[in-house]
Amino acid sequence: MTGLYTRCVANVLFPLQERLKHHDTVRVRRALEASQWWSRTDLEALQLQRLRALLLRAARDVPYYRELFQSIGFDAAQVIGLDALRRLPFLTKALIRNNIEALKSERAEGLARFNTGGSSGEPLVFFIGRERVGHDVAAKWRATRWWGVNIGDPEIVVWGSPIELSAQDRLRHWRDAVMRTELLPAFEMSEARLDEFLARIRRRRPRMLFGYPSALSLIGSRAEKTGVRMDDLGIRVAFCTSERLYEHQRNTIERVFGCPVANGYGARDAGFIAHQCPSGGMHITAEDVIVEIVDGRGQPVPPGDSGEIVVTHLATGEFPFIRYRTGDVAALDPSPCRCGRGLPLLKDIQGRATDFVVAQDGTVMHGLALIYILRDLPEVAAFRIVQESLELTRVELVPGPGYGPPIASAIERGLMARLGAGVRIQIEPRDEILPEKSGKYRYVMSRVDVREGALCAT
Repeated sequence: MTGLYTRCVANVLFPLQERLKHHDTVRVRRALEASQWWSRTDLEALQLQRLRALLLRAARDVPYYRELFQSIGFDAAQVIGLDALRRLPFLTKALIRNNIEALKSERAEGLARFNTGGSSGEPLVFFIGRERVGHDVAAKWRATRWWGVNIGDPEIVVWGSPIELSAQDRLRHWRDAVMRTELLPAFEMSEARLDEFLARIRRRRPRMLFGYPSALSLIGSRAEKTGVRMDDLGIRVAFCTSERLYEHQRNTIERVFGCPVANGYGARDAGFIAHQCPSGGMHITAEDVIVEIVDGRGQPVPPGDSGEIVVTHLATGEFPFIRYRTGDVAALDPSPCRCGRGLPLLKDIQGRATDFVVAQDGTVMHGLALIYILRDLPEVAAFRIVQESLELTRVELVPGPGYGPPIASAIERGLMARLGAGVRIQIEPRDEILPEKSGKYRYVMSRVDVREGALCAT
């Protein structure tokens, strides 16, 4: 049963905050909670209506797409089916980097700058408008309510993005206190820090957990190792996102915290793509996102077959993401979900995989602690960090314009500051960073055993 305070936050305070931000979140969430029960046919009709509107806006207001449509003879006004998307070329990270100003709508107001290391290891800067933010927040809100929790319920967030961690000013502290959200930084996962996290979680007694599956499972493993009970706190669900969720991680989290795990798939650039419901289905946010699965030649694959995820986000008129190649691999699930929702399903997601790394002094930290050292360097086009041992870490990188010894030295200093002054950093310039056999890139890989805080190389 939802408490009075939670109802006040969910129905009054949070909607007020979103209105002050000029986000249409509340209206969108209510619409999503109705449309999730529509038939596939009705959902596809809504997608077509919104796709046509997005393409018309892009043709009118976005220089990149205005020129592209003219060059290939594409008339957005003549779009009569979702398959019209296949006439358009893919949008890639390289195209965004090379056309970032031309991708902005000439009518855009209040665009927010974002950047991401990306699961492919290719740094990316892009922009998001208020419409997109409101829709993504609404989609996440809907998925949260599937599990019997709501905005305003006590929450622990284990996260590592500097966008969140750098925003801890007085206003953010006040907002988090009102929303009953507590943030635990995932950059450093030493034994002492894990013990602190366990104490803070027990003190907070959250209704829900949210974070990287690797971080939550590591916290759970520490609880088991030290005999700290965590299944008596009343936690209802653990939301995992931003990495591939492995079964051993799910099992650890569910066993230790005594709650189900809800997997989520999405990214800052691609949006809130899919989320797991209590019946197990990974439901695509079809009202806002069109997902294509394509093979290596860019051709669609049959439902059930794996391929690259390509996303068209229908709420991105101010900075369009149309046929955006995510680099992630999954399949469309042709089977309906037992829950009865008409939303299409993803399965076999082989998305982002972020490893932990171990410093020479034994400190275990999230791989993102290393990625941010390289992420915003314009002189580095792509990279992959491989921790071979406690003594050696290799950096495979594709040099960009301006790359030279000063940049290499800055990378070495940054990594040694995290891993230890005695670690040898070996930088290896490459023409390209090759993917794994699965087709997925990993930007951090560690060959050091971190499962028990071990310091031995494997």
